[in-house]
Amino acid sequence: MKPYLLLLFCSFSFNLFGQTSTESIDRTHFSMENVTFNSVGVTLEGTIFKPEHPHAAIVLVHGSGQTTRMVELASLLAKNGIAVLTYDKRGVGKSGGIYDGPEVGTNNIDSANLNLLALDANAACEALLSNFPANHGPLGLMGSSQAGWVIPMAARKNPKLSFMILFSGPVVTTLEQLRFQFYTEGKPGFWDTHTEADARQHIQSDPDRYQFAETDPRTSLMKLSIPGLWLFGGKDVQIPVHLSIEHLSTLKTQGKLYEYQLFPELGHNTSFAKSQEPINVAIKWIKNFNNK
Repeated sequence: MKPYLLLLFCSFSFNLFGQTSTESIDRTHFSMENVTFNSVGVTLEGTIFKPEHPHAAIVLVHGSGQTTRMVELASLLAKNGIAVLTYDKRGVGKSGGIYDGPEVGTNNIDSANLNLLALDANAACEALLSNFPANHGPLGLMGSSQAGWVIPMAARKNPKLSFMILFSGPVVTTLEQLRFQFYTEGKPGFWDTHTEADARQHIQSDPDRYQFAETDPRTSLMKLSIPGLWLFGGKDVQIPVHLSIEHLSTLKTQGKLYEYQLFPELGHNTSFAKSQEPINVAIKWIKNFNNK
């Protein structure tokens, strides 16, 4: 297959949760340790944030784009008593390997690349556990956007994981997401002139512009028994939110421990860059995890 450009989550390829430097971080409530670990033949680099008495431990999984470690999010979680490992994405920052993404004209949602990123996430889990031998609470994965495909794949292969949290994570196939995004063209005002019925019809009938094996996150989600939380923005123009919610609801009727919350006025970036409400919901959910 020849390389080709996919405009996947192009408006969301910046580093989610902003800050990437650890130099100005207030470490009053936690310590920090830089680590390296191996995954599928390359060395990845990251930072562990260690609160003294953690409620839980989390590995942060990247969305699309050339994302380095997510220091701002990791700091916020650590201040709330959650241990975190955040790392530079494969081929980005100080991590080795080759980066696949829309900026370099490659198919970053090819099943092989998504599987590779899932293996990286699980290698990061092992690095967090090996460098945090004390009681760290339940282990989970948290990520955004593209991580909606990566995290279920990783969780299916990792029996040590206890939960997962997705910000704007698609619960549709990769090809369905592309049909939707090509239709919206990423325009913020898309929902002012279109209906959910319009979008559904386009997703069902529009011919695919690219041909590759699609990934359906439900393949993994149907086989998982761990709880999950999805946080969506009602004005998202990158993923079909209501179709994703419909699929989650179907999985819930099958006994899956999946929850979601919709923030009607937010878009694809359900991070605290615009509103802290989604991340606050996630933190509360994690702290209450042992009561679920």
